[in-house]
Amino acid sequence: MRVSGTPELLAPAGSPEALRAAVDHGAGAVYLGWGTFNARRGARNFSEEEFAKAVAYCHVRGVRVFLTLNILLSDRELPEALETARAASRLGVDAVLVQDWGLFDLLRHTLPDLPLHASTQMSLFTSGGACEIAADGCERVVLARECSREETAAICESCPAEVETFVHGALCMCYSGQCAMSALIGSRSGNRGRCAQPCRLPYGVNEAAKDQRPLSLKDSCLADQLGEMAEMGVACLKIEGRMKSPGYVAAVTDVYARLLEEGRRPTAQERETLERAFSRSGFTDAYWRGTKGPEMLGFRPENAPAAETSLPPEADRRIPVEFTCVVRSGVPCSLTADDRHGNAATVTGPVPEAAGNRALTAEDLASRLQKTGGTPYRRAGADVTVEPGLYLSAAAVNALRREALEALSAARAQPPKRREHLPPPPLPEVDFSQEAPRFTVSLLTAAQLTGGLLDLRPARVYLPLELLADLPSLPETEAEYCAILPRVWRDRDEDLLRRWLDKARTLGVTGLLLGNLGHFPLARGGGWRLYGDYGLNVFNSRSLAFLREKGLESACLSFELRFSQIRDMKKLLPAEALVYGRLPLMITENCLIQNSAGCRCDRPNFLNDRTGAAFPLLPAFGHRTEVQNSRPLYLADRPDWRRLGLCYARLRFTTESPEDCARLCRAYQEGAPAAGEFTRGLYQRGVE
Repeated sequence: MRVSGTPELLAPAGSPEALRAAVDHGAGAVYLGWGTFNARRGARNFSEEEFAKAVAYCHVRGVRVFLTLNILLSDRELPEALETARAASRLGVDAVLVQDWGLFDLLRHTLPDLPLHASTQMSLFTSGGACEIAADGCERVVLARECSREETAAICESCPAEVETFVHGALCMCYSGQCAMSALIGSRSGNRGRCAQPCRLPYGVNEAAKDQRPLSLKDSCLADQLGEMAEMGVACLKIEGRMKSPGYVAAVTDVYARLLEEGRRPTAQERETLERAFSRSGFTDAYWRGTKGPEMLGFRPENAPAAETSLPPEADRRIPVEFTCVVRSGVPCSLTADDRHGNAATVTGPVPEAAGNRALTAEDLASRLQKTGGTPYRRAGADVTVEPGLYLSAAAVNALRREALEALSAARAQPPKRREHLPPPPLPEVDFSQEAPRFTVSLLTAAQLTGGLLDLRPARVYLPLELLADLPSLPETEAEYCAILPRVWRDRDEDLLRRWLDKARTLGVTGLLLGNLGHFPLARGGGWRLYGDYGLNVFNSRSLAFLREKGLESACLSFELRFSQIRDMKKLLPAEALVYGRLPLMITENCLIQNSAGCRCDRPNFLNDRTGAAFPLLPAFGHRTEVQNSRPLYLADRPDWRRLGLCYARLRFTTESPEDCARLCRAYQEGAPAAGEFTRGLYQRGVE
């Protein structure tokens, strides 16, 4: 738990120009991308030379630098990502933001002194999840944007890692790390840093016209809540915007820096500055207040002009330096520059001459040391010793001051020494590949659980935990019954979830399907068999190794992988893949049905786009919404997925009738051709 104090202000740096804007306007840290492995691959980002200069530039000015490596990575990409992190560590980067479990595992073993931050792409929103990743080695946790003040305070209180929250910028309708809409619609994956922002497009819900924006949220603005964040112990306040201009970064960073420095709320003029910099129909703080609803919706017209923002004069944020200068007869003069933070530099100049007309005085020397213009420093004090009757030219003093400050800059920019344990530890020598996978089925309703389906002998039957809570019994079957834990929940729900787990046990349920890191502490110690769901975003072999260490007995692979990537993956756990069903595109904190048409979650609801596609909207635990793809994935007639080494192949039934569930399961057993509209998913075409 972090002791409360002034939080660090973290600003986006999508380009070298934006980085300088952030530093000049009060950022305590910046986050940026270098190379191809970051969640804003469309930003300008940095070359290797620019990155090295950026780290030095920031460190001289007392600003920390965080590298974003926060996307999912394939087996082939992991070595390059590790090399990027290693090079950044040698240059002195202060931390790396990570989403991928495999990269996280690599970094904590090979670069043990490099601080790791859990990206918001890890989908962490409970105390259990935050504490879990802290125990695994993360120094900081970036919480989901949907967390309220009460939820954030509880996590700050319980989590030994630092907590970072977003305070300003764009809000995604879907929980970060759980959105597949851009990937499924256009092969541009948000989990791979290529989101095409389909949530900003027009849609209709049910009978509504298709020119609404039910997925587009206003930008967040929590400028009024900085004081309470500091009091609860939030360590870092994050401004979103690596795709934004340097002018935007300067304007927003400047306002938030002043609010933190002066411990106050924004003025009317500062609010206008923020809105002029960028907004979508204004701002919202609804999630922080623990509310949601249609008032959060907003969009920005495509032809909206870029705002011209006039900034107030820059505050003096130069680094205070103490000078110690000694001028004695017969020895070279010396000057020490000390930043009082453990960095000091001493340089020597010429031997002073005997004075002719006018001797150098201590006052003269101190006055000349005052002139630090054009440097990141200001003189905070000067301890000057000058023996009488000596002369030192103004040029010599200026050179002495310049060399001392250059040496101090070099000291401040010096990278720390960090251990490197390379090559990486080998993966375990185990192989759970199977020649042909066994079928599993996931169901949404009790009606879908029929004798006809069970007669087809699936290996496992996955049922939502909330459905099991209402069932008096389960039919006898050779299949293993497994409970699907809610993808999104909060600390306040955990007592209820534990009661439901106890009920599920009495029904004969023996397995749990975990889709979030926070599920592990919830399920651990209960004697359950633990299986990983697609929400864990398993994208490479080392992720399987990491999850195996955490106690999983199998794991569902990401449906954004290509068949070739699944085939080549080392099966360090029994692997499962989705081979049938409507793939989940989004899970949203806002109930899209309630927002658009009032509460009618007990009947079919759809999101309709301008092409005529209808995306089913399914109610999710906590009055949330899960958006399904408009067409089901169908692979029964494709033989290739059967030869990937999978142990399990899942048929995911959502909107299907009980009869269709049994019919489709039989079709997969027989390899029947498809009928009606369907998709082959991403297994062949992959994602960017």
